[in-house]
Amino acid sequence: MSSFVEYIVKEGERWDTVAYKAYGDSSMVSVIIENNPNVAINPILQTGTRLLIPVLEKSEIEINSELLPPWKR
Repeated sequence: MSSFVEYIVKEGERWDTVAYKAYGDSSMVSVIIENNPNVAINPILQTGTRLLIPVLEKSEIEINSELLPPWKR
């Protein structure tokens, strides 16, 4: 994980919605939180906040299949 993409939070976004947009998996939230220690952990992110989103290889994205609906497992 050496490269990042800058993302600017839009109104009403949460950590999990940003993770879903970035990785297609809202459970990847911890990766984004770890790389943005200066951003407060609030239910709703402040509009305009700049987040660094790590660029991951597909092999680095772990999807917990137990959290997926049956038709996506």
